[in-house]
Amino acid sequence: MEPLLTWLGTYWWLIFPVMGVAGGAAKRWEWAARRRHERRLETLRLKAELKSAELEARGLPKRQGPTIIDTTASVAPNDLLTRLFAEHDQITARWLDYELDVAKLIAFPAMSDGRQPLVAAFLRAKKTADALRPASADANVTEKQVSEYLDAVGAYAVAFEIAEKDARRLRDSTFTEPERKRLDRAQQLLKVAVDESATQAERNVAYKRVRDELDGLILLSDEAVEVLEKQVAREISAPEQVHRPETL
Repeated sequence: MEPLLTWLGTYWWLIFPVMGVAGGAAKRWEWAARRRHERRLETLRLKAELKSAELEARGLPKRQGPTIIDTTASVAPNDLLTRLFAEHDQITARWLDYELDVAKLIAFPAMSDGRQPLVAAFLRAKKTADALRPASADANVTEKQVSEYLDAVGAYAVAFEIAEKDARRLRDSTFTEPERKRLDRAQQLLKVAVDESATQAERNVAYKRVRDELDGLILLSDEAVEVLEKQVAREISAPEQVHRPETL
């Protein structure tokens, strides 16, 4: 006990940075918990709408107050599935924004790093939502299946928001100082590689140097490389020719 007290007496000042880190983590978990709670409320509301629409379709009177989901019920309303598809696709589009945009990958590298716990959780939620997604809004599915898909889309949305928030907080802080300098050079070179005012040769050189700087730091997907190469290779607009009248 005495050595511990001696250590604390010597390094008492460490309590302040530790408290700061703990406070930041507590705020992030509080935000995540609040967002999950809001999502659960939204899920319950949608489930109530689902049951109400299903009862109405059967010609039965609507029940007032809280609704208990009957997991043996028949086909779910098409409009709810349509809404869920739209939300599912929107989340996926936001994720692809990071996966296919090299500038965003460099700015927020954690978002494409499956080793990050929150990103790994998002990818698992995505896999679950994709697996539970019905083939179409007209598919012959039960209310239980729709309910499970609704929960999965909700978890997918929350997991993405949490992973994105953390990636924007981290930025390039997980890299060493030399690695951060390489990322910065890659970001500057990328601007040249997609600059329509640069010559094709300049863009090609800049593109090659971007790939060299990112090698070993960020793994670009084949799709991201394809998108970038199209941007680098697109034709440079020829300057408009000004026709002057001939002099006599």
